[in-house]
Amino acid sequence: MNEIKRQPKPEILYEENLEQFNALVAAGKAPDLRNRNLSNLDLRGFDLCHADLSGAYLSGANLGGVDLSGANLSGASIRKAVVSGCLFPKDLAVDEIRMSLEYGTRIRHR
Repeated sequence: MNEIKRQPKPEILYEENLEQFNALVAAGKAPDLRNRNLSNLDLRGFDLCHADLSGAYLSGANLGGVDLSGANLSGASIRKAVVSGCLFPKDLAVDEIRMSLEYGTRIRHR
């Protein structure tokens, strides 16, 4: 996790540049979010439906209403994230989500 904390947050997300991010995703040029520090970011409205969030650190992030149904969450941590209305992948066990929310454990997925 120390390596993740040393990596800067993706500028486009840190600045909450929703329109530019979603335009890049629509053009097939989504930023690399693997193993990135996305903690405490407001990610509502960002197109993360098919994002590769493997290994990402999402502690305290606002994922309210975000569609993650096709996202790769393997190894991601969502400790204390806001997940109200968040759509998780169908094959992701509820216990995996709960353990990650409460204790910060890495999600086992895919």
